[in-house]
Amino acid sequence: MNSSHVPSRKHSYLALTDAARVVPHIDCKEWRRGGGAVIRCDVPLENRISRGATARPGHPAPADLTSDGRSGRCTAPEPRETENQPSLSMPQETNTSAAGDTEIKDHEEYQYLNLIRHVIQHGQDRPDRTGTGTRSCFAPPQLRFTLTNSTLPLITTKRVHVKAIMHELLWFIRGSTSSDELKEVGVKIWDGNGSREYLDSVGLKQYESGTLGPVYGFQWRHFGAEYQGPNHDYSGQGIDQLAQVIHAIMHRPTDRRIILSAWNPADLHKMALPPCHIMCQFYVTLPDEAHPKPRLSAILYQRSADIGLGLPFNIASYALLVHMIAQVTNTEAFELAIQLGDAHIYNNHLAPLRDVQLLRTPKPFPTLAIDPSVRHIDDFRFEHFQVVDYSSHPKLEMEMSV
Repeated sequence: MNSSHVPSRKHSYLALTDAARVVPHIDCKEWRRGGGAVIRCDVPLENRISRGATARPGHPAPADLTSDGRSGRCTAPEPRETENQPSLSMPQETNTSAAGDTEIKDHEEYQYLNLIRHVIQHGQDRPDRTGTGTRSCFAPPQLRFTLTNSTLPLITTKRVHVKAIMHELLWFIRGSTSSDELKEVGVKIWDGNGSREYLDSVGLKQYESGTLGPVYGFQWRHFGAEYQGPNHDYSGQGIDQLAQVIHAIMHRPTDRRIILSAWNPADLHKMALPPCHIMCQFYVTLPDEAHPKPRLSAILYQRSADIGLGLPFNIASYALLVHMIAQVTNTEAFELAIQLGDAHIYNNHLAPLRDVQLLRTPKPFPTLAIDPSVRHIDDFRFEHFQVVDYSSHPKLEMEMSV
């Protein structure tokens, strides 16, 4: 390496044996190949963070890439192209999108884009229950999104169906278990799992079409109750976890057991689809001189993440939930962290993600306006929410695997 490549505080370099496979750092939007196996990195070495994580005060950065461009986690043999396997070659990053949008430095959406890139480059080809096939890796770096100033982390490099996110979350909060309720408001994301054909295929022939079993909302509001169909009155039955979470935030803010769980092993066989996002823990940062109001954060553990279609929904949905709970507990929404287990891209999503979405530049996240008069979690309605200044790239057509 010549003298022009000597690392400095402004520019540092990674000498890699396989530069074609390197995953750019989240903050290194201006990177290029130089001298064969040298990648330019505009972030000081001590501040550099690999593979999509974002630094925050008090949160240590994960380990940097090793000399072969990988870490000890989420690795697999190099991808090989076959006649039946989409090409995995990656486009070079650019600083502007096709529309000429100016890049937003340090945008948190780059965590999501770098996750896509990482799974494509370092994931393993795996079969799955839908028969579609996936490219998958396990336990990628945590995602973190700032929720202050009413920020809603709604992905902007494609259009995300905001209406569906809001209606589904309200459906969870009601404890509903019928996809027909969502269909009535024009939301069809659960139609496939509630179809007659699908229910029969998973051994739930006794369910009527649209019945999903004791899924998310039932566990949130009636954990442990005996499931007797979507129309049964479950008042007072089971454990109302959501009410307990809200009570704890208000009266025991330092409690380390403020947890909302959708994973109930006793009920899994009754569910049309076992929960993918299974546990959310809440944390209250106590007030101080700089922040006189308590701040509410959450961490979500998601055992299975459909990165192309599902994950953008999950990010926005749990951010919305934190904002809602913050309002009814008189706290301030602060941060959402997400840890994924099996992070996968379906094979039929590889091309649009790689060839279209990764070439787009994120736009500013929108903000969320909530009717301040709502003070109880069960009183929220769709009309109480407004997403302000959501500007995104066009929708990506991707088929959902059921």
